[in-house]
Amino acid sequence: MQESSKIFSGSATRYLAEQIAAASGERLGEVTVSRFSDGEFQPSFEETVRGELVFIVQSTFPPSDNLFELLMMVDAAKRASAKRIVAVMPYFGFARQDRKDKPRVSIGAKLVANMLTAAGVDRVMTMDLHADQIQGFFEVPVDHLFASSIFLPHIKELALPDLVMAAPDTGGTKRANAYAKHLGVDMAICYKQRKVANQIESMTVIGDIKGKNVVLVDDMVDTAGTLTKAADMMMDQGATSVRAVCTHAVLSGEAYERIERSALTELIVSDTIPLDKSKAAGTTKIKQLTVAGLFADVIKRVRSHESISSHFIIA
Repeated sequence: MQESSKIFSGSATRYLAEQIAAASGERLGEVTVSRFSDGEFQPSFEETVRGELVFIVQSTFPPSDNLFELLMMVDAAKRASAKRIVAVMPYFGFARQDRKDKPRVSIGAKLVANMLTAAGVDRVMTMDLHADQIQGFFEVPVDHLFASSIFLPHIKELALPDLVMAAPDTGGTKRANAYAKHLGVDMAICYKQRKVANQIESMTVIGDIKGKNVVLVDDMVDTAGTLTKAADMMMDQGATSVRAVCTHAVLSGEAYERIERSALTELIVSDTIPLDKSKAAGTTKIKQLTVAGLFADVIKRVRSHESISSHFIIA
């Protein structure tokens, strides 16, 4: 039996929420955001949510207004007597701050979890968290989906001979290994050393890539420094081609320019974060796949109290 539900969207991810709503057979609910001259804003639901299962779609990429808007929408839905509130966060911002990696720093991902819980969420739906343990930061259910559901069919369609899956750093080994096992191919690992964040001091590759078509796998691409350096190094060491598959296209700074100048044949990303249209127009190497159908299917299953474990098979 399906619960009565409505899907709403924050300002940052409306393009994706519209596709999710259409794929799940619902219309997107009406929300307005009033903005004051000093930059303050106030979201408002323009239709009743009383007794409803409410899904609020919003990725929390910078600026932090996107996160705060989501929190305010959750609070508004709770105060409007919504039965249950599900935060649908295709991209979970601040996920890289999952531990104290040096003294006197915050654990930003835990703080975000605390704020969402305090605001009134009953469930969180997200994709390819930077660290799996973030699920444990919540006291409510977390549906952690994997973009491999859309990336693996695309990789198979490429029909690349002598395929090797690769991790751009040691932290991505588990993800690359899962892809390699599913496809029945070998794996390689890039080992990098940093002096400061976003700056690589040195990099080496572990594994046989000579004469191979390499596909790098990662959860996100930010400045694209690691990704492009890995691609260039692999081509120098005899790889036939290098592609990359990254779920979240953060693409900050000179990322678009680096990708265009690099040895990468193609960068395949999802639409959890919108591309910068003006910058994306300057490169032909970025291909975007939608996750709308995946989220729509999980929303349908949550609404009908059905199992969603089939979406958790591949990390």
